[in-house]
Amino acid sequence: ILNDIKKELKDGRIPFDENLEVGAMIEVPSAAMTADILAKEVDFFSIGTNDLIQYALAVDRTNEKVAYLYEPTHPAVLRMIKSIIDAAHKAGLWVGMCGEMAGEPAFALLLLGLGLDEFSMPPAVIPEVKYLIRSLTLKKAQSIALEALKLSTGKEIEEFSQKKLREILK
Repeated sequence: ILNDIKKELKDGRIPFDENLEVGAMIEVPSAAMTADILAKEVDFFSIGTNDLIQYALAVDRTNEKVAYLYEPTHPAVLRMIKSIIDAAHKAGLWVGMCGEMAGEPAFALLLLGLGLDEFSMPPAVIPEVKYLIRSLTLKKAQSIALEALKLSTGKEIEEFSQKKLREILK
């Protein structure tokens, strides 16, 4: 479809950026599990964490009765994010993230260590996340993320990342 539209624009002599990057939103487990296949078709990935977490954990985050089960630090979620990033990087693609997870400093610490290339977040949290990123080396962030991936529960991972965040920002 994209190539057809480009052809129409060319035929109509309508200027456009012929090198426009095309990406894929990774928001459902099926897309995450086939990231290596999708990577052949696009220039980048954007991970939509709000939906990805909801569908991966089968938890409706808007339902008051089960919303407490929505865990961004669940081991399955972190492993899924790591596999998406790894597949993209193996294919030479960059990976961004939108959703609440990227703007939470303790989670941003883990995401940096997992290899996330671009963070999207509300403007109000940019200074804190920027300060965090400048306060440690990439190697240290990677070490923290690898330790977190060894933990068994989302609660353990969240407590661990909060502890590491406090140590870094003290």
